[in-house]
Amino acid sequence: MRTSKIVGILALSTMPAAAIAAPAMTSATYVMKAGAGDLYEKQSSTLLMQSTANPALKKFAKEMITDHTNSTAALKAAAMKAGLHPAQPKLTAKQSSDLAALRAATGTARDTLYIQQQKAAHQEALALHQDESSTGTAAPLKAAAAKIVPVVQHHVDMLAAM
Repeated sequence: MRTSKIVGILALSTMPAAAIAAPAMTSATYVMKAGAGDLYEKQSSTLLMQSTANPALKKFAKEMITDHTNSTAALKAAAMKAGLHPAQPKLTAKQSSDLAALRAATGTARDTLYIQQQKAAHQEALALHQDESSTGTAAPLKAAAAKIVPVVQHHVDMLAAM
C-alpha cells in the first residue's frame, strides 16, 4: 500500500505542469478581462492628460488612448466573429480603486503613480494576451490577441525606459 502511494506521488510529480494546471480561461472571460484593461487604460490616461505638465508622459498617455481604443475595437470584432456578444467593458474593483487613487493624487505625485500603475497593468495585459494567443480556443480571438501582444510589449518597453 505504501509503495503504491509513493509511486502515485512520483507519477504526479513528473507530470508536466500544464497537465495539472487550471483549465484555460473561457473566451468570454478573456474578452471581459481585456475590455476592462482597455477601459482602465483609456480612463487613467485621459485623467493624466488633463493634469500632467510632462510632455513625454502626455505623449505616452495619448498613445495609450489610441492603442487601447484600437484593441477594444479589434477584440469586439473578433468576439462577434467567434459568436460572442460582449457586454460593455466594466472596470474591476482593483481598477476602480487604482483610478480613484490616481484622481486623488496631484502634480508629479499623480505622474509617478500613473507610471507605477501602468507598469503593473501592462504586465497583466501582456500575460493575458499572450495566454490567449497561445492557448485560446476561439480562432478569431486567438488571432486578435496575437496582434495585440507586440503592441502591449511596446508599451511595456516604453514604461521600462521611464
